[in-house]
Amino acid sequence: MATPAALLGHGGRLGAARPLYPDAPTPWLDLSTGINPCPYPVPPVASEAWSRLPDPESARALERAAAGAFGVEDPARVAAAAGSEALIRLLPRLLPARRIGVATRTYGGHAEAWREAGAMLSADADAAIDLRVVVNPNNPDGQALSPDEVLGLTDETLIVDEAFADTEPDLSVAPLAGAPGHRRLIVLRSFGKFYGLAGARLGFLIAEPGLAAQVRHALGDWPVSGPAIAVGLAAYADPAWAIRTRQRLAEDAARLDALLRVAGFEIVGGTSLFRLARAADAPRRFEVLARAGILTRPFPWDETLIRFGLPGPKPDWLRLAAALERLR
Repeated sequence: MATPAALLGHGGRLGAARPLYPDAPTPWLDLSTGINPCPYPVPPVASEAWSRLPDPESARALERAAAGAFGVEDPARVAAAAGSEALIRLLPRLLPARRIGVATRTYGGHAEAWREAGAMLSADADAAIDLRVVVNPNNPDGQALSPDEVLGLTDETLIVDEAFADTEPDLSVAPLAGAPGHRRLIVLRSFGKFYGLAGARLGFLIAEPGLAAQVRHALGDWPVSGPAIAVGLAAYADPAWAIRTRQRLAEDAARLDALLRVAGFEIVGGTSLFRLARAADAPRRFEVLARAGILTRPFPWDETLIRFGLPGPKPDWLRLAAALERLR
């Protein structure tokens, strides 16, 4: 049994799943992404945030707040954007590198962006390169490197995509990015995954001040929407929520592991926002879950793997548990 090609690749493809499984119960339970299912409580957003162009100074205030949250001493090294994906697509147009080292089994947007810019890509760790890209923790398998391991990857320019690092801040090299002695280190951070507000489209680059300024110039006066600025300012000013959320995510990840193991899966990777599981009959299991209206993430390079995001409210956990019972 082959998984439909339209559902291979990144997660969140509910639009493709619905016509393939028209009899699945609705609403769908989308577990194909690694987004916190219990998002940061959005504060009241002033009507002016919707009706006016954002004041550029408000974006600077957001960058200062993000710098504090990431442990970056100089806010001039932080540039805000409409999601880290926008930065992934922009950097190949700003950086002169043309020989790029990037792993095959990592977030595919990096390779795609550099390839479209005319760069040559290599997954060989020993290849001669101008720039290396690493995702830490890795997406999609959750493999994590220590800061020392990350910094030892190359003497050339290094882009570190830390989209999932909010769950494990001790892994982050963001405090060093662009600082003296680390001017070739560039870090990308995502807001939406950990804070559960992917629709806000908010991300950050941390780099030496000159490159951060180039990014701001390339993105123009309004790189981030007014509502996203308001939500980001509130969230980064609430470290207690982040601490509680890390604990809850860790507990929920352990709970999900237990459910998956009882259903016959082997846990082979993940972060506290998603779990990577293996089963010899994974395509059949994916199909059973999809027909129950539960979307998970399969992988084109290994048909024994399925990735599960975390359920949120209690009814979602019960629904997943009931569907997993059918796999035993």
